[in-house]
Amino acid sequence: MSVFPARESFEQIIDGKQILLYILTNSKNTTKAAITNYGGRLIGFYVPDKNGQLIDILEGFDNLDQYTQGTDNYFGALIGRYGNRIAKAKFTLDGKKYQLNANNGPNNLHGGNKGFSRQVWDAKQTADNLLDLTYFSSDGEEGFPGNLNVKVTYEITDANELKINYRATTDKKTVINLTNHAYFNLNGQGSGTIVNHYLRLNADYYTPVDSTLIPQNSKHASVTNTPFDFRNLTKIGYLMELGQSTNNEQLLFGQGYDHNFVLNEGNSSATVIGDLSGIQMDIYTQEPGLQFYSGNFLDGSNRVKNGKTDNYQTSFCLETQHFPDSPNQPSFPSTTLDSGEVYKTSTIYKFSVQHE
Repeated sequence: MSVFPARESFEQIIDGKQILLYILTNSKNTTKAAITNYGGRLIGFYVPDKNGQLIDILEGFDNLDQYTQGTDNYFGALIGRYGNRIAKAKFTLDGKKYQLNANNGPNNLHGGNKGFSRQVWDAKQTADNLLDLTYFSSDGEEGFPGNLNVKVTYEITDANELKINYRATTDKKTVINLTNHAYFNLNGQGSGTIVNHYLRLNADYYTPVDSTLIPQNSKHASVTNTPFDFRNLTKIGYLMELGQSTNNEQLLFGQGYDHNFVLNEGNSSATVIGDLSGIQMDIYTQEPGLQFYSGNFLDGSNRVKNGKTDNYQTSFCLETQHFPDSPNQPSFPSTTLDSGEVYKTSTIYKFSVQHE
């Protein structure tokens, strides 16, 4: 059984606010989550494997200092104001140009230098299985317009689901794209490569990117006869090797998968199965896109939980969101939020077990 992180290792004062570790569980004690209000981060997520053992399936650290110092790869964090990339760190809204911080080459990534992942959220645990997190993002923070009030609720259900509900309002037109940046390994955190996981994505199209990982020409490409066709359960590594053998330009740009998939309507958006654990994760979302990232930039430089290191492709992300660079690509679904409107979206991660 995986060991829960020590609460005291997450207790600090940052920006004058108290950081704590919160433990959520359902009434059956079959699913548990450890969450800190620093960046609203999922620190650990525990579900039963095919042997009934509760294992931690999230990459991350076992103390707060590692999250606040150095490179944290956004492990488990709430991302905002804008998840993913905005080209050349700028956009125009109602004729006014907004300059953001370029923190990923020429582009803005995940909200900038100090996005929501590095902010202290106000937290209130309202039940054993519920945690409310709120954050006020002031007009001009990281270059984004409008005073934004954000609320995110984490919920663990008796159906072994993790529900994340997002809500936000603004007093001035802005852009918003919230997500969670959990890194999963369904065989258990620190258990090795994820390339033998089985993946299904309910997507007929994906958005090709340029060398800086910005979508090209606002166009989608069919996944048919490409290494991006995960419409049936397929080993991640099988299609990756296929792409590498043909020198697929898209996989070269991302050093693997780091692409937005255009979700079809209906059914779950994604299914992943751990090849060793039998753990199955089904993802349901109201978002139009899902970013599949295969952990290509993990390089073993971080010592993560249980004395392991974050080696290349030892965890993956499936981030439910709007498309990258939408503020600069009018044909993409809009990410604009105006005063008087309410931003609301929900994502569910449902867990079960596949027995041999």
